[in-house]
Amino acid sequence: PVSAVAASAPAPASQPSPHSPAGMLPLVAGLLLAVVAGGRGSAMGDQESPPGSRFVCTSLPLDAAGAGCPLPPVPMQGGALPPEEELKATVLQLRETVLQQKETIGSQREAIRELTGKLSRCEGADGKSTAGTWKKELGRGKDTMGDLPRDPAQVIDQLSRTMQTLKDRLESLEHQLRANVSYAALPNDLREMLQRRLGDLERQLLSKVAELEDEKSLLHNETSAHRQKTETALNALLERVSELEKGNLAFKSPDEFKVSLPLRTNYLYGKIKKTLPELYAFTVCLWLRSSASPGIGTPFSYAIPGQANEIVLIEWGNNPIELLINDKVAQLPLFISDGKWHHICITWTTRDGMWEAFQDGEKLGTGENLAPWHPIKPGGVLILGQEQDTVGGRFDATQAFVGEMSQFNIWDRVLKAEDIMNIANCSTNMPGNIIPWVDNNVDVFGGATKWPVETCEERLLDL
Repeated sequence: PVSAVAASAPAPASQPSPHSPAGMLPLVAGLLLAVVAGGRGSAMGDQESPPGSRFVCTSLPLDAAGAGCPLPPVPMQGGALPPEEELKATVLQLRETVLQQKETIGSQREAIRELTGKLSRCEGADGKSTAGTWKKELGRGKDTMGDLPRDPAQVIDQLSRTMQTLKDRLESLEHQLRANVSYAALPNDLREMLQRRLGDLERQLLSKVAELEDEKSLLHNETSAHRQKTETALNALLERVSELEKGNLAFKSPDEFKVSLPLRTNYLYGKIKKTLPELYAFTVCLWLRSSASPGIGTPFSYAIPGQANEIVLIEWGNNPIELLINDKVAQLPLFISDGKWHHICITWTTRDGMWEAFQDGEKLGTGENLAPWHPIKPGGVLILGQEQDTVGGRFDATQAFVGEMSQFNIWDRVLKAEDIMNIANCSTNMPGNIIPWVDNNVDVFGGATKWPVETCEERLLDL
C-alpha cells in the first residue's frame, strides 16, 4: 500500500508565527502536500495495487500559540516628512496590507476546501476496513488524523476578525489625519476666501436684522392705529347701550321708537292723543312687522260717534287685508304677514272714492268707489292695535294686531308716488302734517310697550 506521511518541525525564531496569516502559509502548504500525496497514492492503488490496499493519513502537528492573529508591523518613515504625509503613507500601507490579507484568505479558503475533500476521501476509503485500520493505527500510538488542526470554519472566522481589526485601525488613522489638518495649515488663498465669505454672511445678517426691526416698527404703528379705532368704536357702542338702558322713553329724536303688541288680547293697545280734522283726502303710512296667523289683526282704527268703522285697516282670519271707510270695504293686494319689516302706505280721496295701496315703496293696487263724496268726520278716537266697536272701546281679541309698528304718520292729502318711494327707501324723512309719529303723542295700555326702533336702513335690510 501507498502511504503519505508529512512531518513538520517547529518553526525557527526568524520565521513568522504559525498563528499569523503569513506563518500559516507553510503549514497549510505542508498539509496540502501530504494530503495530495496520499490522494495520488490512493489513485495509484486504485489502478495497480491489490484489492487489500488501504490509506494512512498522517496530520502535521501544530504548535498552539495565541488565540488571535497579531497584526504585522507597519513600517513608518523617518521624520523627514510632515505628520500629515506620514499619516497618509501609513494609511496607504494599511490598505495594501488589507488587500494582501484578502488575497491570503482567498488562497487559504481554496486550500481548506481541497483539504476537506482529501480528508473526506481518507475517511471514506474502503468503508469499514479503512475505519478499522485507522482505529488500529490509533491503538498503536501512531500520529494519525486524530490530531487534526483546528476547524477550517474557525480559521476563516479568525481571519475575518483580523481583517475587521485592520479596517478599524485604518478608519482611526483617517480620523486622526482629518483632525490634524487644522485651519492654520490651510493655504492663504483658501483662508482669505473663507474670511470674505464670513464677512458677506455677517453683512447679510445685519441687513436682515435691520429690515426686521423696520417691519416691527411699522407693525407696531399699524397695531396702535387699529387699536385706537377699535377703542373708539367700542366707546360709541357703550354710549349707545347706556342710552338704551336709561328707559323706554329716552329717545334721541321724537320718532325713534316702536310700539310692541306681543299678544292677541283685547286690552293691549296704543292711543294717539290727537284727533283728526274733517278730511277730504288722506295718506296713511307706517312701518309694521307681524307673523301672526291667521291674519295680522287691526293695525289701526278710527271711530266717531255713530260710526265705529270710519277708517279701519284690518286683516281678519283668512281674509285679505281690507280698508274700511264709513263702513265701506276695499280689498288691498298687500302681503305683510311674513315676520319682516314692511312699509305700508294707503291714499284715499273723496272724489270718486279713489284709493291706492303701496308696499315697500311700490304701488301694488288701486281702485275707486270707496265711500265716494264722503268726508272723514272729525273728533273721533284713533287706536293702534285694536278694532273699535264703540268709540275708544269694546275691543275683540280675535281682531287684535300682533306685532310691532312704527312711523305712523297721516297727511291731509294724497302723497305723490315719488314721495312715498323716498320715505320707503329712507332717502327722506317726512312727518305727517296731521298726525306725526312723536313720542309724546302716543300712549300705550294693557302691557303694550314702546321700545327703541331699528334704524330705517336696518329695516330695509330686513325686507
